[in-house]
Amino acid sequence: MSKPILIGITGGTGSGKSTVAKAIFDCLPEKNITIIEQDSYYKDQSHLPMEKRVKTNYDHPLAFDIELLLQQLKDLLENKAIQKPIYNFSMHTREKETILVEPKDIIILEGIMILEDERLRDLMDIKIFVDTDADVRIIRRITRDIRERGRTLESVIEQYLNTVRPAHLQFIEPNKRYADIIIPEGGYNKVAIDIMVSKVRSIIYEKQNSNRMLIG
Repeated sequence: MSKPILIGITGGTGSGKSTVAKAIFDCLPEKNITIIEQDSYYKDQSHLPMEKRVKTNYDHPLAFDIELLLQQLKDLLENKAIQKPIYNFSMHTREKETILVEPKDIIILEGIMILEDERLRDLMDIKIFVDTDADVRIIRRITRDIRERGRTLESVIEQYLNTVRPAHLQFIEPNKRYADIIIPEGGYNKVAIDIMVSKVRSIIYEKQNSNRMLIG
């Protein structure tokens, strides 16, 4: 098997990077593509009491288990299956269960800090930054955290002001310079998404032709 293609999709919280990743995923055969969410790789905190877990700064690079993410990405790029962790945001720690992920031709890595680490950047074939206005991003974050993560409006706003916004300015916005492609207005930019889908389709086509030549 030939080496898979790794596409990194990043941007601030609520920028629409997950929407872009899913749009690309939905337009391609499922057997050819998989998504790895950086959110799954927050560090395990099962050894800590709940009162300490809730104080975790999820918007800092040190909150992620980068070593595990790196190793599992390398495994996928070597066509090896992995057991992807599951993070429970209500309990502020990992689940005991994992998800089996088989290697695919195209791997999408999606997350807020994926361009922060040089080792991660070096693994990526295409780096995409989803650039969305801060007002839009905070509204999306409030909606998501209340609906999906059991947070209160007050806690979301406090977290945004204390950690999310400062982290964006320090760790996320500066890394835009590493992107190969910048997509404005997140998941609403259908033209940019269509261009990316066409590019990924062409990559798959080239890989399939290359594999046929090797077999022949």
